Amino acid sequence: MKCSICVLVFVSLAFGSSFGSQPQSADIIYGYECKSNKCVKVLIDENNFKTAVSQSVCNLFCEEEPNAIGTLWPKPTGKTTIGNTMVHIDPKKIEIHGYRHEYYNIAKERFMRQIAAKFTDDADIINKDGKSFSVNVVTEEGDDVQKLTLETDESYKLTINDNEAYIKANSFYGARHGLETLAQLIVYDDIRRELQVVGKAEINDAPVYKHRGIMLDTSRNYYSVEAIKKIIDTMGSVKLNTFHWHITDTHSFPFEMKSQPELYKKGAYTSKKIYTHKAIGELVKYGRAVGVRLLPEFDQPAHIGEGWKEELLTCFKYQPWSHFCVEPPCGQVDPSQDEVYDTLEKIYSELYEAFDAPDWFHVGGDEVSVECWNTSSTLQAYMKNRGWGLTEQDFMKLWGDFQVKALERLDRITKTPEKVPVVFWTSRLTEVPYVDDYLDPKRYTIQIWTTGFDKKIEDLLERGYKLIMSNYDALYLDCGFGGWVTDGLNWCAPYIGWHKVYENNPKKIAGKYHEQVIGSEAAVWSEQIDDFTIDSRFWPRASALAERLWSDPQTSWRDAEHRMLVHRERLVENGVRAESIQPEWCRQNEGECPI
Repeated sequence: MKCSICVLVFVSLAFGSSFGSQPQSADIIYGYECKSNKCVKVLIDENNFKTAVSQSVCNLFCEEEPNAIGTLWPKPTGKTTIGNTMVHIDPKKIEIHGYRHEYYNIAKERFMRQIAAKFTDDADIINKDGKSFSVNVVTEEGDDVQKLTLETDESYKLTINDNEAYIKANSFYGARHGLETLAQLIVYDDIRRELQVVGKAEINDAPVYKHRGIMLDTSRNYYSVEAIKKIIDTMGSVKLNTFHWHITDTHSFPFEMKSQPELYKKGAYTSKKIYTHKAIGELVKYGRAVGVRLLPEFDQPAHIGEGWKEELLTCFKYQPWSHFCVEPPCGQVDPSQDEVYDTLEKIYSELYEAFDAPDWFHVGGDEVSVECWNTSSTLQAYMKNRGWGLTEQDFMKLWGDFQVKALERLDRITKTPEKVPVVFWTSRLTEVPYVDDYLDPKRYTIQIWTTGFDKKIEDLLERGYKLIMSNYDALYLDCGFGGWVTDGLNWCAPYIGWHKVYENNPKKIAGKYHEQVIGSEAAVWSEQIDDFTIDSRFWPRASALAERLWSDPQTSWRDAEHRMLVHRERLVENGVRAESIQPEWCRQNEGECPI
């Protein structure tokens, strides 16, 4: 324990009068003292008022681990040092000096909103007689900000000396991460009614995993552009860097297609529930400004229905649906028809344009039903004419042939010197022996949605595939609610707490092949979720994933619990309706609740 932080020296107390005499009961408030590495709540009286500090300040310093900082989420990975003083700063005298690129302007405005949110309730009474505070940003790329990709250097170094901060990084994205960390080192002292910043600190930081993401399905229920922007903004606050957008499915086709408008005009729920190229472009730009790349997914050859010509589909809306798909409505494309590939090429082209040439592309590939395809006499005749039978092996050959043709159409529109990497969900085609025949490990990265102990994971790793972990037993955040096609709970119950997300360690899952895991995603499938409930589904559980992927903590969730409570309050402070995870009493009485 750093005993020097038990007493912090401040110039004044903002009570309007001193504690020259015993305070009246109406004046009695609580402060905090660091005892045995915990912030202990104490009544302020004339004997302790000089040493009592607010909880926000105590949380910064009162940590068992040397130089750990109790407000940072995710915690830094490199060398960190922190002093034992706070500096009173004037919120109107904060200046950020950097570059002129529009992303910097967005980052600066966002930083100032975060600071203002710390004292919103006390905006009229905050003590403004503090020092000016200067933030100086220096990067190797200067104004020439590149697109965010998986290969972007996101590291940064943050130094604070009294009322000045310096952020050094190789890229804009590292610099904006430094601003996120700096915002967490500025707190509002509700005893003195002052905005304060740590007086001395140095933080060297970089992520452990390249791919740190969440996935949102916007087909089963529609989300407003504002709601998606809020999700992306919150991702930036915890340094998640990939928003995987499952934009269409059998249920609806909400993506604006300029070349084939009947797809979205017939496929969207209403004419107002559509994602235009313009709206997507604005989200892509804002995402980059907060350090988030947008990864589009067009799921195929299953999960296709509404909006499409029915003659290009098999088993669309068939009943009983449970015979042909995993949830209603059913629908898969007919791979025997050339028009299917022409349509796919147009969809790829417009997605690629709307998402401003994404560095990766997700081609879906999950839950193809042989039973669905086998309902089509047209498809049966096509297979027989090629000398194929109608066994599972033959249908896997059909699927593999579809993947080759579909990928050719994607490559035709991207026109990049190197072919765009693609992501593919685990499915029957990713199992042995089919995966060896149809999916090239140099081209396909496999996204795992089965359990973390699935034998198929090792099979894929042994074959050299790169993996993204979204194992449903820890990372499906829609699990554990009521069933919607039957009574009881939904299929992937029970509910997954933040503790399990935090403990879901890719290194333990992959073992000696862990370097092939490029990261993880928390997923929300939207059968029972929309604008009104999305905040509490993602947050703060997705924040637990953020620390797992950025920091790769070697300690358990118990060591992170109080920081998580502090972090959750910060989410709420910034307008995120994050789920409550403990009574407030537990946050004010650190360490008294866990057993």
